[in-house]
Amino acid sequence: MVREAAGAPYVPGLLALREGPALERAVRALGQRPDVLLVNATGRDHPRGAGLAVQLGAVLGLPTIGVTDRPLLAAGHEPGPERGARAALRVGAGTVAWRLRTRSGARALVVHPGWRTDGDTAAAVVLAACRGSRTPEPLRLARRLAREARVAEAGR
Repeated sequence: MVREAAGAPYVPGLLALREGPALERAVRALGQRPDVLLVNATGRDHPRGAGLAVQLGAVLGLPTIGVTDRPLLAAGHEPGPERGARAALRVGAGTVAWRLRTRSGARALVVHPGWRTDGDTAAAVVLAACRGSRTPEPLRLARRLAREARVAEAGR
């Protein structure tokens, strides 16, 4: 496990500068290199066209997929109500992400193809990682472990 404070205060649009170096070190410290990395961040739906999901993947040379609750800049419609339904999110004329329904009737997630991934692959990986939940299991586990670490740190 890598424990590290964020390198700077949060500034919208600059998440890669704040958290990217720590995340890079954490991924490099893994015993086994992942096939793909799910990141709680945007991909090309970003003011500079490359959010943390793209930048981290480029630095690591690892396929990445961003997963967020809402788009940053992109606009589009809601997908159908069934699991697996998706709707394109666009910035200008380009599709940069998709709203993806991971559970029937649940609020859709935004899936951002990051480094070396496309929309079909990103949607398939996220759906496979959801296991009946709205949020992919690796992100749910990471959030739980982060909460537990904060609680443990506060108790010291």
